[in-house]
Amino acid sequence: MNKYIRFFPFIFALMLTAHTLTAQPPPRPSGDPSEDGGPVGSGPVGSGLGILLALGAAYGAKKVYDARRRLSE
Repeated sequence: MNKYIRFFPFIFALMLTAHTLTAQPPPRPSGDPSEDGGPVGSGPVGSGLGILLALGAAYGAKKVYDARRRLSE
């Protein structure tokens, strides 16, 4: 029970500030992103996705290599 009481202030503080921790601001009323000098279009996703896939493949290959190495010992 003591370990739950120790984390209570952190959980309480998170609950109080959860409404301010939004990922994006609310949409503009007009719906036109070019108004008010805001960003137009979207950012490139393809290069970041390729990097993440390459890193995931490298991590998986290392895990397989380590597992096979442990089995052979």
